[in-house]
Amino acid sequence: MNIVCVAGARPNFVKIAPILGALEANDAVNATLVHTGQHYDQAMSQVFFDELGLRSPDHFLGAGSGTHAEQTAAVMVAFEAILNDHQADALVVVGDVNSTVATAMVGAKAGLMVCHVEAGLRSRDWAMPEEINRVVTDRLSDLLLAPSADAVDNLKAEGYRPDQIHLVGNVMIDTLLTHLGTARERNVAARLGLAERFGVVTLHRPSNVDDPDTLDGLITALAKLSAVVPLVFPAHPRTIRLLENLKDRCDPRNLKLIDPLGYLDFLSLVDASALVLTDSGGVQEETTVLGVPCLTLRESTERPITVTEGTNRVVGTEPTRIIEAAQDALSRPATPTQPHGWDGKAASRCVDVIIETLQIADRPRPTDAIRDIDA
Repeated sequence: MNIVCVAGARPNFVKIAPILGALEANDAVNATLVHTGQHYDQAMSQVFFDELGLRSPDHFLGAGSGTHAEQTAAVMVAFEAILNDHQADALVVVGDVNSTVATAMVGAKAGLMVCHVEAGLRSRDWAMPEEINRVVTDRLSDLLLAPSADAVDNLKAEGYRPDQIHLVGNVMIDTLLTHLGTARERNVAARLGLAERFGVVTLHRPSNVDDPDTLDGLITALAKLSAVVPLVFPAHPRTIRLLENLKDRCDPRNLKLIDPLGYLDFLSLVDASALVLTDSGGVQEETTVLGVPCLTLRESTERPITVTEGTNRVVGTEPTRIIEAAQDALSRPATPTQPHGWDGKAASRCVDVIIETLQIADRPRPTDAIRDIDA
């Protein structure tokens, strides 16, 4: 069985690593790894390969940055050329970035069995490009490999066939549990000279960092909160540039801006923290398992299980609400939780479903599901 796996951005690498490992442990599978190059510099890409033990990709597409249309088109053109040279049976895509939807479209038109890992997540916020990517990728996919029960419910409500939907668990947690011990040994908080009690900030979504008014409000909240608990903010150089005119409002001793961190260093930092403020989906999941209070600086989340079963609260971007929620979170100890299937074995379950389905010669195509939905 020839199976192509695609990764393109940092969250993709974390998700694809255990899947690729499980595929390559099966003698009946020949796995090809394609790196689209959506995240392409050392801090954004190669360090994740090194730390996660990912082998060098078989193909690097070099898509780079650009508008959504430019990036998606670049991935599609380059990936189509790769598939023309392969006798692939299946395509595995993960997450919700532009690389995911671009390669899923090419793979579906090439007649591959498309398998979407992390299917069924929904924020219902159509202002988020990732929401569009999720919905379109699911429509293109034969197999919908869901991380949580709420994702399964979403897919059922949208009319997908029961045989397409599989609750496999969270592959990001596979990676976290594999590397947590090594991450803790790094003791990044001490290396950075942080206080015993500190918080971690991550911001990257355009709705937060590209909107001047929203960013101004977020920095107002962080500046005030950092007087209560010191904060460390690993920021991409682009984000730092956007903060240039706002940095003088923050005490650098209390709000420490640092360069991006690799996977292990960031995991070490979050694990040792008292609070995380983020707009990242994956961090909501990681803090749930680590038992770290998390405030999501957005108006919605596609991962509601991190709220109902985890440590996450969705607080929006209004400064007063953020500060009040942070003070409340700091006053309440959190407990690590593991929702169903977040047990370190999700990738193995994914691969079992993929291989079993490939062995069924007369499997339905995804267009059959679309006809059923629209009928």
